[in-house]
Parts: sequence; C-alpha cells; structure tokens
Amino acid sequence: MLKLLGFPASNYYNIVKMALMEKGAEYEDVRVYSGTSEEYLAKSAMGKVPCLETPAGFLSETSVILDYIEDAVPGPSFYPADPYERARVRELVKFSELYLELPARRCFGEAFFGTGPVSQEVKDSVRPVLEKGCAAVKRRGRFSPYLAGDEITYADMVFLHSFPMALGVAKIVFDWDLFEDLPEAAALLELLNDRPTVKTIVADTAEGMKEFRKNYGMKD
Repeated sequence: MLKLLGFPASNYYNIVKMALMEKGAEYEDVRVYSGTSEEYLAKSAMGKVPCLETPAGFLSETSVILDYIEDAVPGPSFYPADPYERARVRELVKFSELYLELPARRCFGEAFFGTGPVSQEVKDSVRPVLEKGCAAVKRRGRFSPYLAGDEITYADMVFLHSFPMALGVAKIVFDWDLFEDLPEAAALLELLNDRPTVKTIVADTAEGMKEFRKNYGMKD
C-alpha cells in the first residue's frame, strides 16, 4: 500500500492527498513534520514533505509524486491525452508552484505564523513576482470551467492549494486583493471547494493546523 508522509497543515501534502483521493487510491497517512535525521533523509533527500512511499521506494517533490500517481495508480486520469495539452497542464502547475506559492512563502511568517514583519527588501522582491504569476495564469488559464479546460487536472489541484496562500499573503502583507488581478480564480475556487475530496481535506487541515501549532509550540 502507498504511504503518504507529511501533515495536513502542509499545502503540498494536501495536493498529493487530493490526487490520491480523486484517484480513489488506497493509502496510509504517516505523520511526519519533515526532518534532518539520516533515516528521514534516506526517504526524502531534502528532508521535506510530502514524501510518498511506493512498493519500489520513496519519492519526494510534489510534481514528481503527481506524475507517479498518474502513471502507477488506477483511476481517472488528470492529465489530457494530447501531448501538447498535457504539457500545458504541467506549465500551469509550474506557474502556481514557482510564481504564486513559492514567492508568497517568503512572507508566511508575517502572514500566518505571527513571527513579525518581513523586511521591505523581501516585500519589494515578492510582490512583482506575484503580479507576474497572476498575469501568467490569466494568460494561459482557460477557466472553462477548470484551469486547463472542461475537465479537472493536476493544474487545478496545485492551484487550489497555492493561490489561496498567495491570496492571504497579498491581503495581510500588502493590503492587496489578488482577485482584482485574477477575478477568474473566484469561480474556480468555488467549483473546486465543492468537491467531496476538498471538503474532507479542508476539515482535516483545520485539525492538522491545530496539531502543527501544538507540535511547534505556537499559540492558536
């Protein structure tokens, strides 16, 4: 059986969890908060979550795990059959990963964890990337009704767990509403949040965040 290593407060963990649930896969949750022990680094070379234990060994990096799930796990496909359309989905995945979630992550401490304000230098470098990221998704996304077309794909799963993080950072750190830059996102998020898998993940995440804060000695 597949084993998903990570914790429900991690948006990247939740991307993989959603993919497994949408596939109807049997898997086991294994709670891990990342680590630097040699034992864990043998599983996830960068010490990060999520990490997926497969019958053949361990895999890390979310987009790599998604490709494995697509190839190895029975169930519906979340990549188009056409090579070009499949590449477009991967392109949209990268836009969400690299130009929405990743830059926003530099401000997570101020936005979500109460660790104090980030420097103006960081803010000045983060905002332009978020602006370009939103513009790229707007140019390449179809929103008809899903990000890449009329069927849900991995691009939607990654966007669902990336854009809201950028949205929160923009609002709290910059007093900026990303929906003004990407208004199409509102309907897409509403559509995705209505899926049974997402409702389960949202509930699990709320509990997982409490567990995460307790584990790291944070106040609610």
